[in-house]
Amino acid sequence: MTLLPVPAAPAGVVSLDRARAYAAEARSERTRRAYTSAFRVFLAWGDERGLDTLPARLEVVAAYVAHLADTGRKPATINLHVAAIAAVHRAGGFDVPTASEAVKATQRGVRRTLGTRQTRKAPVTAETLKKALRKVPGGLFGARDRALLLIGFAAALRRSELVALDVADLERVPDGIIVHVRRSKTDQDGQGQEIAVPRGGKLKPCDALDALMAAAKITAGPVFRPINKGGRVGSDRLTDRSVADIVKRHVGAAGLDASLFSGHSLRAGFVTSALAAGADVLKVMHVTRHTAVTTLQKYDRRARAFDDHAGRKFL
Repeated sequence: MTLLPVPAAPAGVVSLDRARAYAAEARSERTRRAYTSAFRVFLAWGDERGLDTLPARLEVVAAYVAHLADTGRKPATINLHVAAIAAVHRAGGFDVPTASEAVKATQRGVRRTLGTRQTRKAPVTAETLKKALRKVPGGLFGARDRALLLIGFAAALRRSELVALDVADLERVPDGIIVHVRRSKTDQDGQGQEIAVPRGGKLKPCDALDALMAAAKITAGPVFRPINKGGRVGSDRLTDRSVADIVKRHVGAAGLDASLFSGHSLRAGFVTSALAAGADVLKVMHVTRHTAVTTLQKYDRRARAFDDHAGRKFL
């Protein structure tokens, strides 16, 4: 991936061209984009104040961390900016200022002040999905959105994995479809992962996918594509952002607060629904491809929050 254009470095600052190699350190295309964007913000901040940003003194980075906190950035976002600064310096052969105690102490202070609790989006559970599907219209748009919602849910796919699917990644078998994920967050080497999607007797995700491909006449290339107002199906693939927009649109049409949901809600919804239904954790991990059982604990706690509640007998 080619890095995004960046503004020219101020006089006396080493050219950012020397840091372009940092892309090799990033684990994914999404990370590369995030690092590029974050470092551009740091560069502009330093330029406005006449401060060197490459290499940057530890005092400058500490001040930048404080600036991010003071302007309302969340701890997770600040950590991303710090990681981007570290990656650029490391790739350029410079001392890494973020490893200094001054920067680390500033980060600790930010975490204590702002807290580290993340705002989690609501899961699109099986019941929520049923409500949303009732409001999906007919036609090409409806066929695409229905298939996207159901395959994203049934295969517990990340947004990037969902829009990256090609027809060649779908293997038809008697019991359903094997979805081949060529590259993912937990498979950066591209060894590939397989996810079984049953035909199902209720939501029927495979039927929805077949209906889309037949209606849109998709026989090769991207599965999920843009459709213009005239009903013409494009040749490109949808973006990550499109997945979130589609989820929000249809849960909103079902009378739910769309702001509570995101593209990740489909994946989270499968986990929540499976655990609530009593599915074995290891079987859930076969679908989600989580590598640690502890990662699923937050979903399990939510799914079983009222089971055998301590106050059930007296509240």
